Amino acid sequence: MIVLTDQPIAVADVIAAVQSDRAGAVDVFIGVVRNRSQSKNVVRLEYEAYEAMALRKLRELAAEAKMRWPVEEVAIVHRKGVLQVGEVAVVVAVSTPHRKEAFEACQYLIDTLKEVVPIWKKEVYEDGETWIAAHA
Repeated sequence: MIVLTDQPIAVADVIAAVQSDRAGAVDVFIGVVRNRSQSKNVVRLEYEAYEAMALRKLRELAAEAKMRWPVEEVAIVHRKGVLQVGEVAVVVAVSTPHRKEAFEACQYLIDTLKEVVPIWKKEVYEDGETWIAAHA
């Protein structure tokens, strides 16, 4: 399951997508819109994506994770559009036979997604807005 959506993310559905009888571990990262960033009050986030390329890069990342770890299933769902404080922006879920590999693969996926996938985030504050660069 690799999806970009302008609809709320059903976290349980993402987790269900990676369930496998061969997996003893499921690791999940859930990114949520917070109300404070850079010492400012956040009103909302706005995500834009180069959709075709973003989906291609997400699929490449999933394939790379499967080559590096004994991953059974990968799911990545990222929102686009306007998100309010408290809404889920991204969910990454990975299933593996053991927990160590699930943790490692999940962290690799979210960290690398932020670096290489063409999804851009604008933070809108009470007193302005700014585009946020990816963080290493």
